[in-house]
Amino acid sequence: MNIQITSEAAAWYKKELDLANGDFVRFFVRYGGCSTVQSGFSLGVSNEEPVDLSVKTEQEGITFYIEEKDIWYFDEHDLVIEFRPEYDEPDFLYNKQQA
Repeated sequence: MNIQITSEAAAWYKKELDLANGDFVRFFVRYGGCSTVQSGFSLGVSNEEPVDLSVKTEQEGITFYIEEKDIWYFDEHDLVIEFRPEYDEPDFLYNKQQA
C-alpha cells in the first residue's frame, strides 16, 4: 500500500494544522462515518509522531503516515489525497492496488 498526496493537499494540512517542517500527520481508522472501502468506518487525521509506522510519504516537509494497526482499513487500496479547491479541503481517494 502507498500514500500519495499532492503538494496542494499537503500545503493545506500544513496551514490548517499549523505544521512545521519535520512534523507528522497520521491517518487512522475511526468508528463511524462514511467510506468507500470499509462500511461503518472512516479515516481520521491527527498530528502526532509515529509509534508503529507502516506506510509513509513526505511532502512539503511533512511526513504523512499510517500505522500498522490501521492498514486493514485500506483493503488492498492505495490512499490518494488531492486538494479540492471548490470545497477548499482535501479529498481522499482509494485506488485498488494492481496485482
